[in-house]
Amino acid sequence: MLETTETRTVVSEFLGTLLLVFFGVGAVVLAGEYIATFGIALAFGFTMLALAYALGPISGCHINPAVTLGMLLARRITVRTAVEYWISQVLGAIVGAALLFLVAKQVPGLKTDESFGSNGWGDRSLVNLNLGGAFVAEIVMTFLFVFVVLGVTHKVAVIGFDGLPIGFALATVHFIGVPLDGTSVNPARSIGPALFAGGAAVTQLWLFLVAPLIGGALAAVVHHLTHPPQERLIVADDASPSATRS
Repeated sequence: MLETTETRTVVSEFLGTLLLVFFGVGAVVLAGEYIATFGIALAFGFTMLALAYALGPISGCHINPAVTLGMLLARRITVRTAVEYWISQVLGAIVGAALLFLVAKQVPGLKTDESFGSNGWGDRSLVNLNLGGAFVAEIVMTFLFVFVVLGVTHKVAVIGFDGLPIGFALATVHFIGVPLDGTSVNPARSIGPALFAGGAAVTQLWLFLVAPLIGGALAAVVHHLTHPPQERLIVADDASPSATRS
């Protein structure tokens, strides 16, 4: 039974990250000129919202190494689970990007070199944001997203509404982040497209690995201060079983 449960969770993280990359980054690559920033943000947010409901009961629907790091530092998962999730997420992102690459190659005249929905700063930013600005932006945006995830996934969180703030938070960071650096807030999401874009997308990739992880770690620290364990325990004792997670 334990092995079956572990298999379900890692498959869920793999599948969730694959779908987030395919549809979210796909909105950038295949439809960006038609839907612009607003549509791209909604694509990421709606995909995250749908997956939160579909996969949340199985794995928690992290589908993001920064979220998994936040959960680990919040002591909600073990180191082993975190490592399994990280591997699944990165592999899922690569496969999702590969499938998207195959589709993009069937569109005549569509260029994928050094772009392909990857993240970047400088001349790869729509507003020419510099390295320092991109680093700070990614930390703050990831902080918001991971903090929201930690805040709404307590054991006393109402199951029917968990996915809404998570999807809204991801859409919100994309509203501001797409013009800045393409919005990462998710190292796995950045790795997949960068491998197929090549060039500067790969050389700039380090920022979109480091900054989101810092943002996720900071979110876990601040969440511990704003939602101390003792307070969560008291609320859990007062909550009715029907309104809580098991």
